[in-house]
Amino acid sequence: MKIAPIMREFDKCSEIESLLVHTGQHYDEKMSDLFFNELGIPEPDINLGVGSGSHAVQTAEVMKRFEPVVQDFKPDYVLVVGDVNSTIACGLVAVKLGVKLIHVEAGLRSGDRSMPEEINRVLTDSISDLLFVTEQSGIDNLKKEGIPAEKVHFVGNVMIDTLLANREKAEQSAVLNDLGVQPKGYGVITLHRPSNVDNRDDFRKIIEAFREIEKDMPLIFPIHPRTRKNIKEMGFADVISECGNIRLIDPVGYLDFMKLISNAAIVITDSGGIQEETTILQVPCMTLRENTERPVTVAEGTNRLVHIDTSDILENYNQLKADNFNVSGKIPKYWDGKAAERIAGILSGAPVYV
Repeated sequence: MKIAPIMREFDKCSEIESLLVHTGQHYDEKMSDLFFNELGIPEPDINLGVGSGSHAVQTAEVMKRFEPVVQDFKPDYVLVVGDVNSTIACGLVAVKLGVKLIHVEAGLRSGDRSMPEEINRVLTDSISDLLFVTEQSGIDNLKKEGIPAEKVHFVGNVMIDTLLANREKAEQSAVLNDLGVQPKGYGVITLHRPSNVDNRDDFRKIIEAFREIEKDMPLIFPIHPRTRKNIKEMGFADVISECGNIRLIDPVGYLDFMKLISNAAIVITDSGGIQEETTILQVPCMTLRENTERPVTVAEGTNRLVHIDTSDILENYNQLKADNFNVSGKIPKYWDGKAAERIAGILSGAPVYV
């Protein structure tokens, strides 16, 4: 989702020759192929096929397989996106081989070092030569960390580029009909963070809140494999099956998912990207986390942070329900579909800021 608009702009730019490497960290073949096809991302030039593993195993395997690619291609830059293990792994390979590193979505901070993503973000930013930032907090964070201002560029959000480019196509999805739900008549849930789904007590508190909310509306729950496994192993399967309005479904493609959340009355999540997407779509979002690395979605958007506590989840839900799930939020600066264009402009020496 982050690479698609960047590759599209690179293809337009004669000054930039690019090689697309898919590490295979996100290894579900069906979902991976679906995203590439739906978003028009060109087939990767190289697929490292790393797959799953512990943080150490996965990071090491990416490094081991990516190093020969850099040695063979001899790029001027390696560009990495986001905050996953592939981000820091490829970044480390690049800088140790003397190749300049570009980080897209730089500067985001939750302040929570227990999150693996936070470690990946901090370390990647510290070794990057060019840092492309999505929101003002990113600039502020990098300044505090001593990153020279000349390395940092405020370009906007490539995730939003993808959303806006595919919004009309997503509206053609038949997913609402397939699920038998009406616009603004249902909620969407996504949960996958270990802090929520690996801790039985916290997961129970969340499910208890869902049992109350589902009395008002269907809750569509595209379920992460980790979450599905924990529901079974923790003994929550019977609890959920007793709730006629909590609908566990397999993960869906990007276009179907955009259709789902854009027409939802409310989205309940622990995802970072969904906080951004609901802000653009002006859909109320409850983020079940104690912190967020995307504070602009709370300060300006439609997102609110909610404690992992049944009563707090229900209190926030009831506040939104009392307002008929109407929210008013602003669109953050440069979240306009042109972030990738700005990135390509800076790299080719013709920066675009409109």
